[in-house]
Amino acid sequence: MAIKIYIDADACPVKEETYKVALRYGLQTFVVSNSFMQIPISPQIARIVVKAGADAADDWIAGHVISGDVVVTNDIPLAARVLAREAHAVAPYGRAFTGDSIGMALAQRSLMEHIRSTGETTGGPPPFAPADRSRFLQVLDQIISRERRRRLLSEPR
Repeated sequence: MAIKIYIDADACPVKEETYKVALRYGLQTFVVSNSFMQIPISPQIARIVVKAGADAADDWIAGHVISGDVVVTNDIPLAARVLAREAHAVAPYGRAFTGDSIGMALAQRSLMEHIRSTGETTGGPPPFAPADRSRFLQVLDQIISRERRRRLLSEPR
């Protein structure tokens, strides 16, 4: 089976970069959002518009992703669901979520939610920078290359 890429697209700043990588490798890509979004005209790129709702796009992605696929998301709970399906999750700023890192990421997210619920202003993440795009491209390419090698090695001879 071919590797598929799923983009949690509503607030994703690296859609164009993902399209380029997907087209270079010839991978089917699903752009999942709660509203219409312009995408390149290509048989390899599909637009999926889900119903309105906080987790509708996440639920669609989690319901379709399979082992070895790649999900581009900044959503930590979605990344945890993706990893549970033995797929890959990468954040737009170039962080690959792993089984080892997801627990800490979930705990930190929970802590920050608690702090915000007390009325504390947390400031949010730093602005997205060109170095983040570069790191994302590098990590996405590494994930796809490793997965392709893994699949080649596991094919019956």
